[in-house]
Amino acid sequence: MTDDLAPLGGRVLVVAFEGWNDAGEAASGALRLVLESGDFELLAELDSERYVDYQFNRPTVSLDADGVRRLNWPASRIYGPLHDTTAPRDTAVFDAGRELFLLLGVEPSRSWRGFASEVVDTALAHDVDCIVVLGAMLADVPHTRPISVFVSSDDAELREHLRAERSSYEGPVGILSVLVDAAAHAGIPSVSVWASVPHYVHNAPSPKAVLAILEALEELLEIDVPRGTLVEEAIAWESGIDALAAEDDDMAGYIHQLEQARDTVDSPDASGEAIAKEFERYLRRRGDHPDEPWRGRDS
Repeated sequence: MTDDLAPLGGRVLVVAFEGWNDAGEAASGALRLVLESGDFELLAELDSERYVDYQFNRPTVSLDADGVRRLNWPASRIYGPLHDTTAPRDTAVFDAGRELFLLLGVEPSRSWRGFASEVVDTALAHDVDCIVVLGAMLADVPHTRPISVFVSSDDAELREHLRAERSSYEGPVGILSVLVDAAAHAGIPSVSVWASVPHYVHNAPSPKAVLAILEALEELLEIDVPRGTLVEEAIAWESGIDALAAEDDDMAGYIHQLEQARDTVDSPDASGEAIAKEFERYLRRRGDHPDEPWRGRDS
């Protein structure tokens, strides 16, 4: 779904949240790598007291280098390119024709409309031209095949420019959809990038899914993000699941069924519409799996 994507230019805000939108920590993991690879400065931090339920997203405690205990509160932060004040306005982190802004945090527990309004106001204040939201969902997909990435937009011009799809999904949504809607009402178009993560893999993160989102983002933005050990981690992740499946005939059989279904979708006879419908089916069934869904299932 991401072959030959045209790049986005101008000022782009890339967004990822931990939580419901972030299966396998794929979206937040990819954006964190972007944050670590460039020179960014903190522009704004949204007040977690207003938006976060600390019983759901609890603060953590850690020891600093001096052994002092520190509380770390869940937060959502917006970063912008770190400029040389003597440089022209279009100086960017990765490319002279593009400026990246990043929003990384936890999905808010309440007041979503107020939260989205704050984000959009910040985007407008910094003349953001487009928003890219990153997400990952649990889906009926095999870990042995490339991670599917679905790129879509409700904006007709962006779809034509990017050769992207238009989502026809109807159902429950997360903060990403609320943010996209608020941005559209403010005149800022958005692009959604979603990865499908095998739902039968319980251990997060999923480095293979992180890599898939990162590659799609690199293509969209024409950036080059250092991989570190991500490729090796993705290979080890897949090998580890192979080892588990080798000891469980039911799990191996279920994975084989998923492989057959995926290979059918990926066949030359499968249309783009068929692939999009398959993606929508995955999204509708998100979260509808027991702890070991391959046991006693027909498909």
